[in-house]
Order: sequence, then C-alpha cells, then structure tokens
Amino acid sequence: MEAIFEFVNVDKSSNLESFTQKKLDKIENKYNWIVRANVYFKRDENQKPNGYITEIRLSAPGPEIFAQSNENSFEASIAATASDLERQCSKRKSKMSTH
Repeated sequence: MEAIFEFVNVDKSSNLESFTQKKLDKIENKYNWIVRANVYFKRDENQKPNGYITEIRLSAPGPEIFAQSNENSFEASIAATASDLERQCSKRKSKMSTH
C-alpha cells in the first residue's frame, strides 16, 4: 500500500511516519484490497490538553474509509485512528460479496 504523509503546522518526522506505516501494514496484511493511505498530521494549539490530530483516508473499493482522532500525543492519536480504521475495514469486508 502506498502511504502519503502530510504535516500541517507540524515539523516533518520520520519517526511518526514509520510508526504510522507499521500500523497501516497491519491493516494491509488483513485487508489486501486497500490501495492507498493519505495521512495528515495536524497540530491545533487551541485545543488543550489535546490538539494532536491524525486523519487517515484509505482508498479502497467503494467509498473512501476515513478516521480522525484528537489526542494528547501523535502516537495515541495514530493508535486510536488505526483502531477506528480496523473496525471500519472489518465492516466493509463483511459486506463485500465474491462473484
């Protein structure tokens, strides 16, 4: 799966990219029909104590799968977003039919 990372109001971090890639690889291993992931890291100073926002859009057959979370660190935000995506992919797979 191709992953595209964008940093909004945040310095680019290879650690965040590799941590996120590991989470996405776990999802891709279960659901091989996912084509691409667009990952956005945002920092919002106005939201205390949170403000570390991660958004992930997965390109897959049918509508895009989207999840977002706002936590007190990027690692927690990535983990929560990946968990939401896992749940949505599971639902999507249960609705898919083979022809």
